[in-house]
Amino acid sequence: MLEFLASKHPKILVVGDLIADIYLWCECERVSPEAPVLVAKTTKEDWRLGGGANVCANLSALGAEVFVLSVVGDDEAGEFLMANLRGKILTQKGRKTSSKSRIISHSQQVLRLDDESCEDIALEDELLQEFEAVVGDFEAVVLSDYAKGVLTPRICRELVKKARDLGLPILIDPKGSDYAKYRGATLLTPNKKEALEALKMPDLKGENLEKALRALQKNYDLTHALITLSEDGIAVYDGALSVVPARALEVYDVTGAGDSVIASLAFCLACGVSILKACEFANAAAAVVVSRIGSVAVSLEEIANFAQSAFEKKIKSQQALVKLMENRGAKRVVFTNGCFDVVHFGHISYLQKAKNLGDILIVGLNSDASVRRLKGENRPVNGEFARACMLGAFYFVDFVVLFEEDTPLELIKALRPDVLVKGGDYEGREVVGSEWAGEVRLLDFEEGFSTSGTLEKLRAEDADKTP
Repeated sequence: MLEFLASKHPKILVVGDLIADIYLWCECERVSPEAPVLVAKTTKEDWRLGGGANVCANLSALGAEVFVLSVVGDDEAGEFLMANLRGKILTQKGRKTSSKSRIISHSQQVLRLDDESCEDIALEDELLQEFEAVVGDFEAVVLSDYAKGVLTPRICRELVKKARDLGLPILIDPKGSDYAKYRGATLLTPNKKEALEALKMPDLKGENLEKALRALQKNYDLTHALITLSEDGIAVYDGALSVVPARALEVYDVTGAGDSVIASLAFCLACGVSILKACEFANAAAAVVVSRIGSVAVSLEEIANFAQSAFEKKIKSQQALVKLMENRGAKRVVFTNGCFDVVHFGHISYLQKAKNLGDILIVGLNSDASVRRLKGENRPVNGEFARACMLGAFYFVDFVVLFEEDTPLELIKALRPDVLVKGGDYEGREVVGSEWAGEVRLLDFEEGFSTSGTLEKLRAEDADKTP
């Protein structure tokens, strides 16, 4: 997908609250004689784009053509934002541009000082006129709401209606607990706390997560319902509940993670990427952001580098894998395939045996859509990225490749493996793709192990616990 996105440069309009993020890097080595506080000596001052401006920076870093609409004050922070953003930024006399000054010492944030005006802007009509004049030139709209007064209820309602009339995806990073002004949007990106406040629910445990997502979608007429779950990833309801796992390995600073998520989702949807794949991409982008200090914008290259952990390097596209296999020399290629939804001992034993038949083991993995067609709407339990990573984590699996079709025929035809492996239950049956393989080998499964059996056992245990 990263190769696909690298070729795209969608035009995206960002409307919302702009913030100047100011970082004061300090050395703190002594306590003041005047009071029991640290004495901070400034070593560097760094101005960065924050709020909606950081969304713009993230979109630009991904390769989008970005245009911003907003209102700032007639002050230094406003001048900084106008000098570093492309768009139409209106100036309201007497208004304070939002700025957040963070004191950083020894890579830790010690104190934050905010200076801003948060009342509703006085230039609603002017901003709406500017929006009407340019919106038709864009492929997606983002509303970045930091509750600083730009995205008034009237502006949100009119922008959502116009975008919807034009068939444009409009994505909103919401604030507050009243989401009525966002009704009709493509999606919102509330975190757990925000979603619970908006829906007046006690928690998101168990069935409450899906109930919350369904309520968001129904109550606010959303195309997709999302809740960001911090270290647990992103929960999505798109006809069925999916939880896209988080990707962060180390968290140093969560500043700007939400901006990165909304920017990544907008970029993907503007490029025609499915919502689940967009969430996987957004998680990877957010993982890069939280591993650094302060508001940062990450590029496709940085996301790709982060994504390439040892086991993820094994996940290849069909095109890339075919090219790799052209240079395999005398090595025997073994191919097998399956859904591998809930990996168990039977899978492990089977794959180890398959590896022993050659030098390179390639596992063809059914995509989520393919699994649903084969197994039903409640499957897969785990998304395709998570399933691919689990397979890649096994040392005896050399490569994993996803396929969208019901069978791997085209994949086998392209790879021409030396050995095609299937389970013993194929005895006496035609093996799809056998004509394109050097030989077909059938391996017995370990008795007593199956994904369906595992799921049935779990359901039975849950039923026993139900009062």
